Amino acid sequence: MDATAADPSKRCESARRTLTGMGNDFVRYFYAPFLLLGINGAGIALVAAGASRWWLFALLAAAVSASFAAERFIPYEPEWNDSAGDGGRDAAHAVVNETLILVSVTAVPVLAAFVTVADVWPGGWPFAVQVLFAILVADAGITLVHFASHKVGVLWRLHAVHHSVRRFYGFNGLMKHPLHQSVELTAGVAPLLAVGLPVDVAAVLALAVAVQLLLQHSNADYRVGPLRAVLSLNEGHRFHHLKWAGAGDVNFGLFTLIWDRMLGTYSFDPGRRFSSDDLGMADKPRYPSGYLAQLSEPFRARGACAADEPVDDLGQGRAKV
Repeated sequence: MDATAADPSKRCESARRTLTGMGNDFVRYFYAPFLLLGINGAGIALVAAGASRWWLFALLAAAVSASFAAERFIPYEPEWNDSAGDGGRDAAHAVVNETLILVSVTAVPVLAAFVTVADVWPGGWPFAVQVLFAILVADAGITLVHFASHKVGVLWRLHAVHHSVRRFYGFNGLMKHPLHQSVELTAGVAPLLAVGLPVDVAAVLALAVAVQLLLQHSNADYRVGPLRAVLSLNEGHRFHHLKWAGAGDVNFGLFTLIWDRMLGTYSFDPGRRFSSDDLGMADKPRYPSGYLAQLSEPFRARGACAADEPVDDLGQGRAKV
């Protein structure tokens, strides 16, 4: 007789493992659709129905909660779930940058009055199609600025804050210098404002950006099948955070990888595994880790443009200035 069948405790343990495995598989395959289609879809439906845009805050909170839960159910790298003294800093980045996004949404009517060139917004399209159109246009502008931020020194100084991460998890998406985020958002939204972007579409676009950043930097080992070659999600974006100069100059897209394929910057190796040793900036291993220090670093003489001197056996070194 099978020992497991004869021992009630072993039967219970076997059943528990089976249920756990089934639950993990459910999260693995349904987490990304829940955020991409469920959260974004709910935002589109609510705004289209005339509901208060305050509901979008509740949806964002649900997305953040789902992100942290998925990272604990199916972590890609378990140690990335543990704070390395960076939790408070990352929360500060998230609160400040998400607040800036929301403030920019409320400013859309005022901005449109100055920026609109021709009010030709396709208002007759279904609301969901209008949002998708806005996402694709914003994706182009943000991706191209992101690409330029790896080539132009003044932009790289600001963008380096984002590349100083040593663990890869949801909140990393909003770990940006607020000035760099403003430049990216301007590039993404200005073309839309020029043709009469409605505030309702802008509000759902803001939610979609936040959801995408959570998914793109998630520590959850989720699956999207062949869509990983089209959508800019965590499997591909990990390559962008490789710490070596040149190696991380790939997969710049926010929502899609369309522009990376056109720019020749798409890269993916399904067999590659990542650890904290692969992340950060090889030339700047001692980049400031505090929130205020990260805000001021781009304006220092060395910025992120001068490499640190090699670290000796005692872990000592002096940054070049």
